[in-house]
Amino acid sequence: MSRDFDAVIVGAGVVGSVMASLLLARKQSSPGRVAIVAERLADAGTTATRAATAADWDLRVFALSRASQRLLQLCGAWQGLPPQRVFAYERMCVWDESGAPEGAGSLTFDCADIGEANLGHIVEGRALQECCLRAARAAGAVVIEAQLQEVAVTDTDARLRLTDGRELRGALLIAADGADSKTRGLLGIDVAGHAYHQDALVAHVRSEKPHRNTAWQRFLSTGPLAFLPLPDGRSSIVWSAARAEAARLRTLDPAAFGQALRAASGDVLGELELSTPVASFALKLQYAVDYTRPRAVLLGDAAHAVHPLAGQGLNLGLLDCASLAEVLDSAGGPAQLGEHRLLRRYERWRKSENLLAATAFDGLERLFSNANPALARLRTAGLDSVRKLPLLKRQFAKRALGLIGDIPDFLKAEGV
Repeated sequence: MSRDFDAVIVGAGVVGSVMASLLLARKQSSPGRVAIVAERLADAGTTATRAATAADWDLRVFALSRASQRLLQLCGAWQGLPPQRVFAYERMCVWDESGAPEGAGSLTFDCADIGEANLGHIVEGRALQECCLRAARAAGAVVIEAQLQEVAVTDTDARLRLTDGRELRGALLIAADGADSKTRGLLGIDVAGHAYHQDALVAHVRSEKPHRNTAWQRFLSTGPLAFLPLPDGRSSIVWSAARAEAARLRTLDPAAFGQALRAASGDVLGELELSTPVASFALKLQYAVDYTRPRAVLLGDAAHAVHPLAGQGLNLGLLDCASLAEVLDSAGGPAQLGEHRLLRRYERWRKSENLLAATAFDGLERLFSNANPALARLRTAGLDSVRKLPLLKRQFAKRALGLIGDIPDFLKAEGV
């Protein structure tokens, strides 16, 4: 049977682009023809990358784990990132609003304590997406700018109809088109979860005190507030607040917003000054009831969307890519890529891991976003207990970095 492609990926974001590169780079499964379908494309050429290095940082930033870094290196995307758009952070401090940073009711992680050069990297979203898509193209992926209209899957192939009239047929359909995935809906896969009735405010700020290459996060009863360090001394903030309060904060002038932010942060970085506009996005917990259909599979936010308090959303999606690639290595050839037995193996692996992570993040959000004095004492005691157990702290840090846990074997190797 003639097929246009061995695999068709819907979504040209980081997850979709990385998946394309992996399919083309991993020799075992040998899919020679991979397409990426996206409704809108960012220009991933060298001109755009040079322009990005001259402009300010995009408001979207990601904290990438060591496992994610290794995966991007294998795909050839990490090497293309402009140095000005990557920043290694060395410490992380989290504390409850009833405690004090680096004191009682806080927990600090330091890369020196686990023998690592850093705890991960803060990467600008725009540059990351451009480099991942460019790497996919360099690996041989065919990029099609079009909107998906219909999907039909059978035991033998997946068929896509695009709004421009084109039809594509592939052995495997991969949905990587985000939390509002149209592909998932066309496949008839339901989602579950709940809204947090919060918005996350994002912006970049200058601070009176140096950030000390440290990611700071304060758990407030109204929602967490995080500061991610940037290379020019600024910090990128992610401030979760009830929707009405978030709307009020966005109406403040820059000086008043800075004062409110300083108060919410417990003065950890001193006086704060906005250097960008403030944007916001709604928060929700969402997960697909199924990750697969015959000849079709979900990745990243199309499969799961979690609270940003731990900064693990993209890292989970990239582990989806690595896990699917490892599972597909046992396919007998391109025609077998979409066999449901393989896709179900991936689903069992990643669904359990992602649900565990989502439940943990949801539980933390509920525990810390609560003004009950008894819970406040419990939170302080819990953080202090972990602080006093160095081995447990090391395990937490190594798992967050992707150095331990149920991850694909090829990401555990040193030197990649």
